[in-house]
Amino acid sequence: MISRIKGTQDFLNLSVYNGIVSQAKKHFIEYHFHEVATPLIEPLDLFKRSLGLETDVVSKEMYLVIPANDPSTSLRESGNSEILVTHEKMCLRPELTASIMRAFVNAGIQDTPWKVFSVGPAFRHERPQKGRYRQFHQMSIEVIGSESVLQDALFLAMFDSFFSNVLKLQGYALLINYVGTREDRAEYQKVLKKFLEKNITALCDLCKHRMNTNSMRVFDCKQQSCQELYKNAPTIIDTMCQESAFEWQQLKNMLEELSVSYSVKPTLVRGLDYYNKTVFEFVSIDSEGLGAQNTFCGGGRYNTLATAVGAAKDYPSIGAAMGMERLQLLLEAQGALQIQEIEPALCVVIPLGVEQQPLALHIVQMLHAHHKCADIILDKTSIKSMFKAADKMGAQWAILLGADEQASGTATIKNMITGNETKVAQRDIIEHL
Repeated sequence: MISRIKGTQDFLNLSVYNGIVSQAKKHFIEYHFHEVATPLIEPLDLFKRSLGLETDVVSKEMYLVIPANDPSTSLRESGNSEILVTHEKMCLRPELTASIMRAFVNAGIQDTPWKVFSVGPAFRHERPQKGRYRQFHQMSIEVIGSESVLQDALFLAMFDSFFSNVLKLQGYALLINYVGTREDRAEYQKVLKKFLEKNITALCDLCKHRMNTNSMRVFDCKQQSCQELYKNAPTIIDTMCQESAFEWQQLKNMLEELSVSYSVKPTLVRGLDYYNKTVFEFVSIDSEGLGAQNTFCGGGRYNTLATAVGAAKDYPSIGAAMGMERLQLLLEAQGALQIQEIEPALCVVIPLGVEQQPLALHIVQMLHAHHKCADIILDKTSIKSMFKAADKMGAQWAILLGADEQASGTATIKNMITGNETKVAQRDIIEHL
């Protein structure tokens, strides 16, 4: 038996997943977003330039794509082993925002703000655990080409409305921070580095490395001892310029105007290099939901990403990604499964004998032509096994065709919920249903 790859999953019932996606699409369309799709395979350089070489995603978690029969692919020897070398470096996308920005730049779109969303799989080589997979699914929502901090407030209010009013989620919190401009961060990193050097003996090895490459990355550390230390670290909010301080206060004021509850988390920086100014996470505060991986939606502003992927100028933007598996886990933990996609009532056609099977095919074809959800039972021999199969399929209606029905041009329709039976002319089946 061949098992699935570690860190992946089989979706054998997509009703909850599709329900979340369906409700999300409807919600974001109401805010004037439209859906786009980008390839699962992208140039490796796209993520090196956008996410940053020192991020965990690029340095540890990328899946490279190496075509076996590509003429640019060759084998070279390294010691006792052979290594595949490919000149066209491709990867499976680890996230969707950079791909969407690449699509925006490639298409030369001029009308902004460009408000789009996309949903699909992404890939990261991480240690699998609850709510974290190596192939996972995200819905990425982006506003490209809008600089106003009021857009940030509306963006956050849109998500808060979706989680509270549409999904009916409970026990979650919105965490926000402001990581300033590139100039703000340059000044702050000098202050932060002095703090880290002063406490270097308390740092883990990874934080010691990050201190000299991108000091703000230390806040992503998973070591509890480091996190305790960083509670006393200087914050970027205390060192940013007057314009940034004004925008930060504006954001908080507008969230309060829009009745969006939030908490400020000074160590929130997100794990990707392209973020600046507003950053945020929606987290579960219910330990039964996601456990340690409690973030189910996160994002922020990325005003310089466009030029990083090759645009001639910057397009100030804001975006976020929702983890679809994590949202589903939260809904299941809270018993809020009314979000399931509503399936249409199933009609099962049951020919009681071999002679009625051709007629049954015509009836089921008629049902499909009128957009009814219908199936037919052909491989059972006894009436009892046919009804048992129809019940197991979740049929609401069973359409029985025996010798009498075939001779009289009728059908017996049984309501599988109440047990009531009605004989109708075959031409009237649709009207009866």
